[in-house]
Amino acid sequence: MTAEMNYPALAVFLFFFGLVTVMGFLAARWRRPKTLAHLDEWGLGGRQFGTWITWFLVGGDIYTAYTMIAVPALVYAVGAYGFFALPYTIMIYPFVFVVMPLLWKNAKDNDYVTAADVVHGRYGSRPLELAVALTGVIATMPYIALQLIGMETVIHALGLKGEIPLVLAFLILAFYTYSSGLRAPALIAFVKDIMIYIVVIAATVLIPAKLGGYGAIFHAADAAFKAKGSGGILLQPAQFPAYLSLAFGSALALFMYPHAITAVFASSGGDTIRRNAILLPAYSVLLGLLALMGYMGHAAGLKLANNNDVVPALFQSLFPGWFAGFAFAAIAIGALVPAAVMSIGAANLFTRNFWKAYVDPEVSHAGQTKVAKITSLLVKAGALLVILFLPTQFALDLQLLGGLWILQTFPAVIFGLYTGWFRAGGLLAGWATGFFGGTWLIWLNNYKPLHTLAFGDAKITLYSGLIALAANIAVAIVVSAALRLRPEPIPAPLKDSRFK
Repeated sequence: MTAEMNYPALAVFLFFFGLVTVMGFLAARWRRPKTLAHLDEWGLGGRQFGTWITWFLVGGDIYTAYTMIAVPALVYAVGAYGFFALPYTIMIYPFVFVVMPLLWKNAKDNDYVTAADVVHGRYGSRPLELAVALTGVIATMPYIALQLIGMETVIHALGLKGEIPLVLAFLILAFYTYSSGLRAPALIAFVKDIMIYIVVIAATVLIPAKLGGYGAIFHAADAAFKAKGSGGILLQPAQFPAYLSLAFGSALALFMYPHAITAVFASSGGDTIRRNAILLPAYSVLLGLLALMGYMGHAAGLKLANNNDVVPALFQSLFPGWFAGFAFAAIAIGALVPAAVMSIGAANLFTRNFWKAYVDPEVSHAGQTKVAKITSLLVKAGALLVILFLPTQFALDLQLLGGLWILQTFPAVIFGLYTGWFRAGGLLAGWATGFFGGTWLIWLNNYKPLHTLAFGDAKITLYSGLIALAANIAVAIVVSAALRLRPEPIPAPLKDSRFK
């Protein structure tokens, strides 16, 4: 370990990690309310975050540590196909501009904290509420685990072996989240995003200068893919439908995750959300630059046992130790922000839609906050145990399923904002069809995200999550139409009496 230790990098890493740790604990005093013993304050930051805080917080949610590791790794492995993450983060923002202010208003007017609260208030169905809440929790768990994988990657790149450094980082994250709630990741997101912008801009300017320019980088990557016999720097026509469906399906799923909903509900108003929908594409530019590091890995002649090592290896081989430490700190902090928000989002779901709904309907606001704090610790502990005791591939497979699963909540959460035509029973039947049918498709394709449909001699490959969503909506329409034949009134939007 000593021979591999990069001391300048480690010193810089520890400085910035220590800085955000202090900020995490001090965040409890930032915009301090009368009490943090209220889920609106602990779990949603008081619903007061303005444009810039929301921009950093949502950006921290979406552009995570694992994104910084995985997107260049995928581009390094398969080439142009790995860029699907770029269009889907662009596709989603018009949706956010139009739809999310309505969802925020519904939640604000009725004191809702979670998407499952919105669903219960709209349809009055406990089973449908439970399905949405359960999906949110199980889809979030592997997402948190992937943040810890990103953190583990840079910790090992620093020369720190074993699991103790990761456990210590987890404990720091757990304690300041418990203490400060959503205010902690919101405050830390400022530092994290500024650091990441510095790292990516420096990398995209200085690395090409050291490797002969972008022309040489693309040429080297193209030659590497041809030598390997797979991948390429351009998509083939047969890949277009799969690429487009993967991007579109991923876009629809992105803001259904509990951490994204939590960041939206923490905003100060609909105009804040709309301004963010306009500003957030700046992160997509950053993501595109980041993805190019996959090609840079080929131009630098890296030979990696694990594709996830491409970004750390680039910084270690092409930059001085202190800047490598700065970059690794940015990635590690990039894990802290989303992991904190994800655990809070899952904790909010458990508290409102399991504990309050089934265990203690009369629980006080202080009691809800206490349950949420404990749950956030347990959620992070569960993610840590996955990393420590199960193969990394297990977390990757679960995250793949998580995206498909959370996409199946889209009709229940969104359709009711615009129409009262759908019935709860129909949406529940559609959810079950998409959830279990989509899981079967992923399993059938050996945990690959794509499925090939055959129409006679014609074949088309599409994202399994989008196929499952289409089946979900079709079943929801058919079953709702059948239920509408009954002489029952369609429930109108109403205030959920549980949250008065």
